[in-house]
Amino acid sequence: MNHTSFPSVPPHRTRGVVRLALALLGLASAVFVVRRPLMMSAPMCMAGRWHGCFDTFNGVVLMMLVALPLSALVVWALARRRRATGDTSAWRTSLAEVGMVHGTVPFVWLTMMPGAGAGTVPGRVSLVPLRDLVTMGPLGIAGNLLVFAALGFFAPMRFAALASLPRVLALGAGCSALVETAQYVLRLDRVSSVDDVLVNATGAVLAALASRHWWRTRAKTPADRPRTAPAPAG
Repeated sequence: MNHTSFPSVPPHRTRGVVRLALALLGLASAVFVVRRPLMMSAPMCMAGRWHGCFDTFNGVVLMMLVALPLSALVVWALARRRRATGDTSAWRTSLAEVGMVHGTVPFVWLTMMPGAGAGTVPGRVSLVPLRDLVTMGPLGIAGNLLVFAALGFFAPMRFAALASLPRVLALGAGCSALVETAQYVLRLDRVSSVDDVLVNATGAVLAALASRHWWRTRAKTPADRPRTAPAPAG
């Protein structure tokens, strides 16, 4: 009896497909849970109105989701261009670059939204660690964890110099400190808190841990390898 044999799928590719499927399932589940609040901003966003769309949390998140196909198209275009030059990591590099921007800019935008007293009330600073943490609540903590999560997830994949948890921590803390400083200098009627920096940086590190399997490590090129001196003639 003749048995037809089929080529086996590499284990690493199977794991990658499973992780991607789980990520898409998690995203779809999250969108399903928050679909009603997001749809409240849909009329304003579809009409292109600033008020009610880009100055609200629901509106910004909705536009972030709507822009996903455009970001995917940009990833495809960048990857195709890189593959034409022989880049073996074209898809990973392109996805990391677009993912950092797409997943970070909307959350930074949300943190920079002015309050009701912007421009009139003086800047407020809270430098006592963990004092504001108890007042954030679960949603506040979750939101702060997400601010630089995309940066922590994709930056080590794109830049080998950042493929280290301490460096991702420093990156997240530095970016968060810049945002908190800008809130104070621009007098946005927000509290510049050290707890925001701590939670933002923690979110970047946790996301980096989730992407550690795909971190980009720079392989030594022939020019990097030490050259051995030619053996003397006998």
